[in-house]
Amino acid sequence: MQFKHPEVLYFLFLLVIPILVHLFQLRRFKKEYFTNVQFLKELSIQTRKSSTIKKWLLLFTRLLLFACLILAFAQPFFTAVDSKKANNEMYIILDNSYSMQAKGKKGELLKRAVQDLLEHTPESQNFSLITNSETYWNTDIKNVQKDLQDLKYSATPFRLDNLIAKVNARKSAFNKDIIVITDAVGLETNQTKSFRKEDNVYFILPQAEQKNNVAVDSVYIQQTLDSFYEIGVKLSANGSGFTEVPIALYNQNKLIAKTLITFETNTKTVNFTIPKEDFHGYVSITDKGLAYDNTYFLSISKPSKTNVISIGDTDKSKFLSRIYTADEFNYNNYPIANLDYNLLDKQDAIILNELKDIPQALQTTLKSFVNKGGNLVVIPAQESTVAAINSFLSNFGAIQMKALTSGEKKMTKINFNHPLFSTVFEKKIDNFQYPSTKTSFGLSSTSPAVLTYEDQSPFLTSLSNPLSAVYVFAAPINKANSNFQNSPLIVPTFYNMAQSSQKTGVNALTIGENQPFVVTTTVTKDEILTVKNNTESFIPVQQLLNTKMKMTFNDNPKEAGNFGIFNQENLVQNISFNYNRTESNLALANTDAAANFKTIDDIESVFNTIQTDRTDTQIWKWFVMLTLLFLALELLIQKFVK
Repeated sequence: MQFKHPEVLYFLFLLVIPILVHLFQLRRFKKEYFTNVQFLKELSIQTRKSSTIKKWLLLFTRLLLFACLILAFAQPFFTAVDSKKANNEMYIILDNSYSMQAKGKKGELLKRAVQDLLEHTPESQNFSLITNSETYWNTDIKNVQKDLQDLKYSATPFRLDNLIAKVNARKSAFNKDIIVITDAVGLETNQTKSFRKEDNVYFILPQAEQKNNVAVDSVYIQQTLDSFYEIGVKLSANGSGFTEVPIALYNQNKLIAKTLITFETNTKTVNFTIPKEDFHGYVSITDKGLAYDNTYFLSISKPSKTNVISIGDTDKSKFLSRIYTADEFNYNNYPIANLDYNLLDKQDAIILNELKDIPQALQTTLKSFVNKGGNLVVIPAQESTVAAINSFLSNFGAIQMKALTSGEKKMTKINFNHPLFSTVFEKKIDNFQYPSTKTSFGLSSTSPAVLTYEDQSPFLTSLSNPLSAVYVFAAPINKANSNFQNSPLIVPTFYNMAQSSQKTGVNALTIGENQPFVVTTTVTKDEILTVKNNTESFIPVQQLLNTKMKMTFNDNPKEAGNFGIFNQENLVQNISFNYNRTESNLALANTDAAANFKTIDDIESVFNTIQTDRTDTQIWKWFVMLTLLFLALELLIQKFVK
C-alpha cells in the first residue's frame, strides 16, 4: 500500500493525546453514606468495572477513528499491475483489406470493427489510427468518427510489418499500446517480429463464418483466329461444396455470353469467343463469398500491325519474312551497312540475326530501345567473339555467353509456363520432334530457360522487364548449323517474341502493383494524358519516349473498373484495372501468428483491460467509511454502555 500524501501520516503522533486524556482523567468516586449499605456493596463493585470497560472501549474507538481519519487524508492506494505503462501512447491498426468484407456473426467484419470502435472508444482517449490506405495521427474518436464511417475497403493487401514500420517511425519518449484488428488472412509469423519488446500488443481477430469463395483470377487470350479471339477466364474456388456458379461476359455493359459452371477441382477455365475488335468490358460471377473478386475488368484493342526489323544478311533472314506476314506485321530486313537508325525507335521488335560485330552506336540505340518497351532478339554468329557479345549483353542484365563448342546437341525441353508458350500448347507434349544444333555457345543466365538442350544447358533464354524482353539464342539457327527453321517451334517462338502483350493481349493491370504501361501516341511536351471513367479521374506519372508514352499509376485508381486514356478529350486507348486477388482465400487466415500476444475478443474488452491494469486502486474512501463507522460506534458506546 502506498500514499499520495505520506506527510499526513505524521499526524498519527496526535493519537498520543486521547491516550493521555484517558490515562490521566481519573474520575474519583464520592462516598455517600446511607443508614444501611449492605444491599449496595455488590452494585458498587459492578459499576466500577463497567466504567473501566467503557473507558477502554471509548479509547480504542477514538484511536481507530482518528487513525482512519488521518489515513484517509493521506489517500492510500494499491499500485496498478501495469502502472509503468500508464503513459503509453495508443495506436490502432485496422485491417481494411478486401478479406474483411467477409461476414461474421454480426455482419461484415470491417463494418463491425468500425462500429465497435465508435461505440466503445472513450472520448478522452487519444490514439493514432493506421489502416491499409489511411493514417490519422494523434486524434480521438470524435475527430475521426466521420472518416471511420466513410472508410472504404483498400486494394492494398494487409501487410502488418509495413504498418508497424509506420508506427515505429513515430519517435516518442513513451512506449506504445498497439491494438491490431485483422482477420489474419495472409498474416505471417515473421511479420509480427517487427513489434518492439517494450510495446504492449493486443490482437482482435474477427472470424468469417462463411469461408467458401469463388474468384475470377485472370483473363487471357487463349487463341487468336482469323476473325475471333478465344479468351480464357480462369476461376479459383476456395473451400468446398460449391453448387453451380453463373458467369457472364459483358462488352460496354452489354451482355455477350452467359453460362453455368461447376467445380470438379479448385480451378476452372472457361472459354469465350469474341470478335477480333475493340473489347472494353468485364467478366462477372455470382457467389455467396467475397464480392470484390467477382468482377474482372478487361480491355482488348483491335490488333494493329506490329513493326519488326531484322538486321543481318538478307539470305539468312528469308525465313523471318515467312513468319512476319504482311497481314499482321510491317516487316523489313536491313544489312548492317544499310541500316537507317532513325527507323529503330518506331519498331516493336528488333532481331539481330547473326551479326559478326555490333557497332557501339547500335548498342547504345538498342539499350534505349529496350528501355522504352521494345523487344530484342539476339541470334549470335559463329564468328562472334565471346568478349564482344558479353559486353553488349551486359547492358540488359545478368546473362553471359561462353566459348563456342562443336558437337551436335538436341533440344529436349520446352518451358510450357514461359509467356512465349503459355498459350501455344493445350497440353504438355512428350513425343515432340525437337530440333538440334551442330555448334553452340555456352549460355548462363539467372532467368529460366525457354528452350533447353539435353545436357540441361539453355538454347533460348530471356531477360524481362515490365515493358519488354531480350531473347538470346545460344547458337546460330541458319540451315547449315541447325534444323530449327524446319521445326514446328519456329513460328510460335518468333511470332510471340515480336508481339507486344499491350498491343495484342488483354490490358488489365492490377491496382497497387505499379506496373508501367506504354501507349503509342503523338503528344507535345506540354500535353498530359489523363486516365478517367465516369466516376474517377487521375493523372499518372508519364514519360515521353519519342512516339510512345510510358505511364506509371502508383496506387491509382482507387476503385477497379474500365478506364480510358485521354489526350484532352481524345481517347488514346482503353485500359482496365482490377484488385489484387491475394485476399480471396479466406482459409489462409493465420491466427497462430498472434499466439505470442494478448488476444482479446473486442475493443471494449481491450479498453477495460487497459483501464483495470493501469488504474491504481484507491482505498481512502474505505477509511472515510471506517471513520464514520467508529464515530457511530462511539456514540452507541456512550449511550448504551453504563
